[in-house]
Amino acid sequence: MKRLFGYAVVLALATAPAFAAKNSQSVTLADSVKVGSTEIPAGDVKVTWTGTGDSVQVTLAENGKTITIPAKLVEEKHSHSSYVVSHSNGGNQLESIQLSHVSLQLESPAASGQ
Repeated sequence: MKRLFGYAVVLALATAPAFAAKNSQSVTLADSVKVGSTEIPAGDVKVTWTGTGDSVQVTLAENGKTITIPAKLVEEKHSHSSYVVSHSNGGNQLESIQLSHVSLQLESPAASGQ
């Protein structure tokens, strides 16, 4: 019985990264963008998120710099990763990120009290 339990634990630990990777993808920014007042430079950005529906926390990480922002998750398929910006507040403000199976509609950090 102990051996069976040991195998179950090993199997659970081995599959955990696969489930975590499901909520993590990368997007390449062609130009620098702003998220609130934080500037994210052009390049590859790792996007991770937790939660579902209207209650999602998105973390953007690039070259050791990270920012976490609330967002709304919409499940939809895309043929490639992309992003949407608005041209306001003196720069390109990041509005949403489209990944292979989801869209993340970012909320303004000022509106969330950050």
